[in-house]
Amino acid sequence: MELSFFVKGVAIGFSIAAPVGPIGVLCIRRSLADGAWKGFAAGLGAATADAAYGGVAGFGLTAVSSFLVLHQAWLGLVGGAFLSYLGIRTFRSKPAQEPPRAGTEVLPLYGSTLLLTLANPATILSFAAVFSVFGLGISADYLGAAALVLGVFLGSALWWLVLCGGVGLLRSRVTPAWMQAVNRASGAVLLAFGICALGRSLA
Repeated sequence: MELSFFVKGVAIGFSIAAPVGPIGVLCIRRSLADGAWKGFAAGLGAATADAAYGGVAGFGLTAVSSFLVLHQAWLGLVGGAFLSYLGIRTFRSKPAQEPPRAGTEVLPLYGSTLLLTLANPATILSFAAVFSVFGLGISADYLGAAALVLGVFLGSALWWLVLCGGVGLLRSRVTPAWMQAVNRASGAVLLAFGICALGRSLA
């Protein structure tokens, strides 16, 4: 039974992570700028947040989910402001003139995407909807729920590994001029996501 929950969790985590949103843009840009492993480190932050929200839905923690949904406007404001800041900073950033040093900035990358993903509590509604379709999160099977959450994390992490690894293979072909264009395009997209998030929160 736990294996079935685990497999379903992997499928759910992969499918929810796959649509390219602001986190995807961040990871793609980071993979091009600093290498696949730093892009993957950022993606792991999103995977951890997905697992956290999956845990809330899977274990039936209605008090937590109700609190998050009730305060999603404030969280959306914080997330939208942070996305807008990242968009402006990314748009104005210049391509690095030398390779990044290994082992630097990994934790900040992980932490920033973790917080940014957690600032979108509407994600929990996606998990709740998908879980209900599969008949998950409605029983007291805690081993099954734990297997489900682990599957969600690994499925989401698998997507970020595939995405960042694929983008990282193209990194050697990207010239400074292309990287400048990527920075500006990524910054504009992130800023647009941020403005949309702010607009939804203020509406």
